[in-house]
Amino acid sequence: MRSFFLKFLLVLALLFAQQGSVLHGIAHTLAEQSQDQSLPHDQQCELCAAYAQVGSAVGSSSIQFDLTASFAETHSNLAVALQSSTFAAFAARAPPYSA
Repeated sequence: MRSFFLKFLLVLALLFAQQGSVLHGIAHTLAEQSQDQSLPHDQQCELCAAYAQVGSAVGSSSIQFDLTASFAETHSNLAVALQSSTFAAFAARAPPYSA
């Protein structure tokens, strides 16, 4: 029960943090439209920096495939002796031989 409660609490915390991030972004957009000003380039909004961590809560590492490693492996070709015989699928269903 405690594990379920903890997981549920973490889900709610992430949900509310993401909602706060969206509302903060909307507040920035409305402020820029009304005043036509923004922060100078050398200053940052502290809430934007805090909400940036919430935006990538799961992790955003890139996936890289190393294709050269799979082609670099040496594959040994095994020689298999194959004796082919005539396949007669019709022999079992042929009509009886009458002389």
